[in-house]
Order: sequence, then C-alpha cells, then structure tokens
Amino acid sequence: MANDVAAIVLAAGKGTRFRSDLAKVLHRAAGRSLIGHVLEAVRPLQLAQVIVVVGHQADEVRAEVEASGIPGLTTVVQSEQRGTGHAVQQAVPALAHGIDRVMVLAGDTPMITTSWLERLMADANDVGGALLTAQLTDPSGYGRVLRDRDGHVEGIVEHKDASPAQLMVREINAGMYLVDRGRLVGALAQLDDDNEQGEIYLTDVVRILTSEDLPFAGTEAPAEVIAGVNDRIQLAEAAAILRRGHLLHLMAETGVGVLDPATTYVDVDVEVGRDTVLLPGTILERGTRVGERSTIGPNSHLTNVEVGDDAVVHSTRGVDAVIGDAAEVGPFAHLRAGTRLGAATKVGAYVETKNTTLGERSKIPHLSYVGDAEVGTGVNIACGVITVNFDGTTKSQTTIEDDAFIGCDTMLVAPVTIGARAYTAAGSTITDDVPADALGIARSHQTTKEGWVARRQERDRRG
Repeated sequence: MANDVAAIVLAAGKGTRFRSDLAKVLHRAAGRSLIGHVLEAVRPLQLAQVIVVVGHQADEVRAEVEASGIPGLTTVVQSEQRGTGHAVQQAVPALAHGIDRVMVLAGDTPMITTSWLERLMADANDVGGALLTAQLTDPSGYGRVLRDRDGHVEGIVEHKDASPAQLMVREINAGMYLVDRGRLVGALAQLDDDNEQGEIYLTDVVRILTSEDLPFAGTEAPAEVIAGVNDRIQLAEAAAILRRGHLLHLMAETGVGVLDPATTYVDVDVEVGRDTVLLPGTILERGTRVGERSTIGPNSHLTNVEVGDDAVVHSTRGVDAVIGDAAEVGPFAHLRAGTRLGAATKVGAYVETKNTTLGERSKIPHLSYVGDAEVGTGVNIACGVITVNFDGTTKSQTTIEDDAFIGCDTMLVAPVTIGARAYTAAGSTITDDVPADALGIARSHQTTKEGWVARRQERDRRG
C-alpha cells in the first residue's frame, strides 16, 4: 500500500467533440465509463487517497465515481473549467495530511493499466518527478518531450512553439505525472493564464520543475495505453482494444474458446469459465458470469446474466436473469428481468419469460409467455401457453407445482394455482385453481354443422 501517495484524477470536462449531452468521462467503453476504467487501474495501488475533480454534470460524475467503492475517494468541484493546471489547484487543498507524493491522471484514458502506473511510481523514486510519455508515428498537435543527454526530461514544448528540430521529436507528453507534493504546490503557485486560450496548463508545472536541479524521469509507454478519448470515433476504437484485450486474456489465461474474436463482444468485467465456447455474434455485458463448458451463441445478447456450467444459450436475449447448470435456452428466447432457470431446464424457440422461477427439469419448449410465475420441478408447459398476469392494474402470480402438464394453447388467468401432477386440457382458459392430480378443462362446447359449406356456396350463387 502506498501510504504517502494520492491520486488526483481530472474529470471535469464536458467533451464538446462528443456532440453529446453526457459528460465526457461518463461515456462507456467495453462496459465501463471512461472514469471507471481509470479508477479500476488505480484501485490495486491501494493509494492513501484518490481525489476526483468534477465539473460538468458534477452530480452525475460524483455518483459514478462514488459507486466504485474505492477507499479514500473524495471529489472536489472545479466550478469553472480553466484548464488542467487550474483543476489540480482546486484539488490540492483536499490532500490529506501525510501525503508526500501526488499522482495526476486524466479521467478520459481508459486503457491506462495498473502496471504502467506502478512503473511511473517506481521511476519517480529518487528524482524530482516522473511523467508518462509515448512515441507517436504522427505527433502533430501534441507537446514534445525534450530530454537531456542522460535521458532525463528537461522540458515539454507545445507543437505551435516547437522549432523545426523539436518538431522531429516523436515522443509526446501523456499528461500523467507523479510529483513530490511540496514541489507540486510550489510550481502550481507560479502558473498563470497568459496564453491564447486563457487557461492554466498543467504542462507548465513540468517546465517549472524540470528547470530545477533534481532530474525528471520520463516513463515511455505504448501509445494505446496512454491514449485519451476525445470523440465518439476514439471511444469506439478504445472499446474495441479493451474488448480484444479481455478476449485474449480469457482465451490465454482461462481457457475460453472464442470462434471469432472480431464478432464477439465481451465487456471487461464479464467472467467466463474454462472450456466455455463463445460463438459469433455473442454480446456479454455488465456483470455477466458464465460457468464452465457452456456454449453461448451464436447471436446471444446477455446483460447481467448468470449462466451455470454445461449450459447452451442460442440466439437469446437475456437481462438480469439466471440460467442454471445444463439448461438449454433458445433459439430466439427472451429472458426478461427476474427469470431464474433451474438445472436441466429448457426454454425454447420464441419463448418469453419474466419474473419467473423455473424448477429443475421443467420445460417451456416453444411459443409461450410465462411471466410472474413460480414453476416447480419436472413441469411441461406446451406450445402456445400464456400466463395472463396483468389485468390493466395489477400483476398477479401463477403457481404451477411439481410434475404438472400444461396443455397447448392454455391461458392461465392469474392469480391461479395448478397443483402437483395436474393437467390442463389443450385450448383451456383456466380461471380457477386446479387441484393436484386433477385435469382442468375450460373451453366452449364445439358445434359441428354438417353440409354447411355446400349450403353457403349455393346461397352465394343465388346472390
């Protein structure tokens, strides 16, 4: 645990280039907000304090960062966005006693990793500070990092101020730093807004600090690791990189089979077990957990769904649901919130469930809607069954007890209970409870009129 280090995360900007009403750092990539990715990289460092500077949509951003649950996290408001240096100035008074070093991070860099932050901290030891840098093929528009003969950073020059020789430098400043607290506070006091934009820049702190006697380290990271996200195009690119990295981890470290990573979309917080296979078109989002030896897809979209071992989920949409071991779902099933499928259950083609528990070995093979229902074990719900659970005002429950058989095209008008081992006849509209071991029949009497078609045809000919 780094007891003497605090992080200041800059998250006050609007993100004008997103063309969005949503604050920049709240946009999501691979299942997490941009600020969420940065905080998850910080979490393992166990810093003494994490301060997030909020501004645009401050309440919403504050709620997002507080939901991370990181110990020692607090927020400060930059009510007027006057640049990165100004943002850090707002945060410094909130630093706790005992903080000796300060890490400054950008809230829009979702691909930053814990290991690179650890490298930054290590490189800052015994020197005046350290900053992350990267080599770009085309560094146009970025501040160039200038180094002395010993490889220490001696300054940062902005693109517009660079000489022709400096413009040849491809190493750029990533905007992430680790600096001694006292030296940072002293440098911040020297900042001004005497520039074209009238803003207070944090890069000027580096210029001030590198002019002092202590050397300043530059930690060079891969370009994609430090990349900021400034528009929707970059957001999509970052999400693709994050998803691919997670898929590679699942394949290499966990033993997950992915038939085509290019068409498989798995959020970074999704867990998948050994020998499970993800088929093309699979989308696994927000907290989904999949066990071992299951097959997901093709074309299944699961959000916050728990899938057990040895399950098959084919062409299915599921949200806030549980799929038990050895269950079979799909194709073209819809599991709505509150669905709980027990072990060895089946929910087949064109079946929709909602707020329903399906006991072990129970089946809904096709073309049915089962909502607000408690279904026991070994139940068979045949084709075309509907639990009529809503009367326009109230949602009511249907209970189907163990080993019952619900015949084709049965309407179960809730609240209603079908007893254990009971049957309902095909085409019935059941409005009353059916006791255990009974047969419920509720359909109108059939009338057959012999010769009716011939008489009608004769009538039609006569006009």
